[in-house]
Amino acid sequence: MAYHPLLFIGVFTLSALMMGLLPVMISYLWTHWSGTARPDSVKESVYECGLETHDQKWIPLKSEYYIFGIIFLVFDVEILFLLPIASVYRDLPHGAIVSLLIFVFLLMEGLAWAWAKGLLKWQFFKPASARSN
Repeated sequence: MAYHPLLFIGVFTLSALMMGLLPVMISYLWTHWSGTARPDSVKESVYECGLETHDQKWIPLKSEYYIFGIIFLVFDVEILFLLPIASVYRDLPHGAIVSLLIFVFLLMEGLAWAWAKGLLKWQFFKPASARSN
């Protein structure tokens, strides 16, 4: 008995949708079945980490911290690509070695760019009293 090839794609798509939607539907039905929403001033108050906010000041966060984290992730994932290649290095064809060298060159170029921009220097926030000096 031969099955149509698109049948498997349809079954996998349907199961993937159900795995994502079924928990959401169950939680939605459970909240409506188990009780009603009773909003009040305490439940609708703004808090952060369990503490009430007393002022609405936003502390600006430098984008360099995000770039520092992204650079860490790039070089962390680089190891995942280089480790399997290093284990079979002697059996690789010349084209694979050339592509590996291009990959490492692009990573070195990115590291040189980050170093030249000063993104690898970790600077902590200075308190307001130290900024005026």
